Amino acid sequence: MARKYFGTDGIRGLTNASPMTADMAMRVGMAAGKHFQRGDHRHRVVIGKDTRLSGYMLESAMVAGFTSVGMDVVLLGPMPTPAVAMLTTSMRADIGVMISASHNPFADNGIKLFGPDGYKLSDEDEAAIEAALESPVDLAPAADIGRARRVEDARGRYIHFAKSTFPDDLRLDGLKVVIDCANGAAYQVAPSALWELGAEVVAIGVTPNGKNINDRVGSTAPDTLCETVVASGAAIGIALDGDADRLIVVDENGRVVDGDQLMATIAAAWARQGRLRGGGLVATVMSNLGLERYLHSLGLELTRTRVGDRYVLETMRAEGFNVGGEQSGHIILSDYATTGDGLVAALQILAELVRTGAPASEVLHRFDPVPQLLKNVRFKGGKPLEDDGVRALIADAEAELNGRGRLVIRPSGTEPVIRVMAEGDDADQVAAVVDRICDAVRAVAG
Repeated sequence: MARKYFGTDGIRGLTNASPMTADMAMRVGMAAGKHFQRGDHRHRVVIGKDTRLSGYMLESAMVAGFTSVGMDVVLLGPMPTPAVAMLTTSMRADIGVMISASHNPFADNGIKLFGPDGYKLSDEDEAAIEAALESPVDLAPAADIGRARRVEDARGRYIHFAKSTFPDDLRLDGLKVVIDCANGAAYQVAPSALWELGAEVVAIGVTPNGKNINDRVGSTAPDTLCETVVASGAAIGIALDGDADRLIVVDENGRVVDGDQLMATIAAAWARQGRLRGGGLVATVMSNLGLERYLHSLGLELTRTRVGDRYVLETMRAEGFNVGGEQSGHIILSDYATTGDGLVAALQILAELVRTGAPASEVLHRFDPVPQLLKNVRFKGGKPLEDDGVRALIADAEAELNGRGRLVIRPSGTEPVIRVMAEGDDADQVAAVVDRICDAVRAVAG
């Protein structure tokens, strides 16, 4: 059954427009609170947020919702999404909440929910909560209304955790690192963790004002980071997104390194150390064919999933992998975290730089990506991909690329567009295939 509010990563939208209103936030708190009131202990929820102006409003509304059904609330303030997941389990909470729209502009916001195990909710839990949003919820008696308190040392707890994932026998002394925190949730914790490990830190994107999150900074806008790395003579640049669950790196020459190269670097290092589980890594259908070929050269496999870090994690858990992620920079290292963690992944990259003593441009360039092209076709309604002519053209294109490339065509989960991606050894062939399919979809999509 299609869901009305929950998407691939919680509930998200333009603030003060449905569904991202204070009323909805309060109702989510009430519905989720009742859903996770299991057992006879005092129930608790942990709430973190990024630096968006609307975070104050949504946080207050969720506090009202949770306390009204008898749950105690622990407020963390601005904290990365992975920190919320970690502290949910550490504080024995029944549920964790992150108020963030990740890499989106400040006017958007969202609500991500974690279960008591620190993992994002299952489809079944989300469906149950969504169903409860449409019905009255039993409120707690006056004497059982929940309390709210703020934890002042939450940042220190997460910094300690992040540092514990860095090898004990290594230090970052003498390494100049530029860290771009996107004016988001990690603006305090990420520079502090790097400095405490000995790095010479140059921090940008660390002056949030409620409206500048992801604004020309962060993992989706790395130009400023590239310029700063080159101008400062840094060894490497690290870019996080608004809620710090995503990582993009810039080498010493100012060249952007995407999630595929980062996953390849970590997987190769962990395989060398005998730490890699599952015989390879998990990535989505959007990861470059070059990554797959590189892993095969090491005797490792690439297991692909549909787009979305939650699907990557589901496969990792089901099949015993401990490295996975997305080309966009969501990297999940399940030895340490239950969700993507940009800072923890960055520390693994920095550890490899220190171990090898080689420049980032050498360490992080694991393979030459094959030409890849992605185009979006907007449509007004209907199901363009079920048209017989479109399906026949797609089948012809798959046959044409067979053995030399891949074709991935899918509707977006967040907007009315069809995404058409092809990759292969021949860039001209890839472009021609994508254009033919886009024209066919456009012709039937209105």
